[in-house]
Amino acid sequence: MGGLPSPVEADGIWTAIWYQEAHHSTALEGNTLVIRQVESLLAEGRAVGNKELREYLEVTGYAAAARWVYGQALNSGGWRAEAPITLTEVRHVHELALGPVWGVAPHPNAMPSEGPGSFRQHDIQPFPGGMVPPSWAEVPAAIADWTTSLAAGGAVARPVEALAAAHGAFERIHPFLDGNGRTGRLLLNLLLVRSGYPPAVIYTRDRHRYLGALHRADVGDPGPLGELIARAVTDNLYRFVVPAVAGPHRLVPLAALAHRGQTVTALRAAIERGRLHAQKGSDGQWRSTRAWVEEYRASRYRRRS
Repeated sequence: MGGLPSPVEADGIWTAIWYQEAHHSTALEGNTLVIRQVESLLAEGRAVGNKELREYLEVTGYAAAARWVYGQALNSGGWRAEAPITLTEVRHVHELALGPVWGVAPHPNAMPSEGPGSFRQHDIQPFPGGMVPPSWAEVPAAIADWTTSLAAGGAVARPVEALAAAHGAFERIHPFLDGNGRTGRLLLNLLLVRSGYPPAVIYTRDRHRYLGALHRADVGDPGPLGELIARAVTDNLYRFVVPAVAGPHRLVPLAALAHRGQTVTALRAAIERGRLHAQKGSDGQWRSTRAWVEEYRASRYRRRS
């Protein structure tokens, strides 16, 4: 598990990531709920705003699938290194994510046998970049080969790039009639957490980079996609995991201490003004502590009073 705290041990960490993932992964596909609406929906069951029912169900379905992914990924007895993901898990993740919304807004071309958890029985039009997904008749064999190929990912020198290649391969297969992007990102996070990494959240601001990186992976270059995923994992590590695991007096990088209202740039400026205690390491990176940052924030509040 790479030392990641379990959802039972650190519910706050996983819940914060959960909100972000449910919001951004559905927003990448066009969902218009903002993060505050997503948090109210998932924390309190309240549908805030006047969005279509479909949009709320997209988020709750994705969130249910992500919760399952987090718990399943950290269950060391539930999987084997030679089979990181099974076909049953692939279908189950899709069923969890798409099941709620499918009841009110199914794909208009779906046959009864193409519902959540079932592979498509339609051919897919070529992607904008020209890549053509396999025929629907080839999907069961292609996805079986995909799951088999995952066992080799942990033995390579650059595992995140291998995971990126696997993510790109899944999207090229496009095994379902709808929901392949959401399902692919959930399966990516299942692989990441089982490999000892935090989940990756692909933010909506990175949508064009993400789609461009997937296109590069389609033509045999998973490097940009691997870089984007590695950055997303590192961001989650610094934003959620490190501050929660580190004690209040432990020096950590500024990225682990920033939050929505106070960026790394603002913290660095406070250091340069002598307002925030920090130490500069031999690598040139500034580090501070939660206690020092809280002291600085309190002093700013007092100055405004």
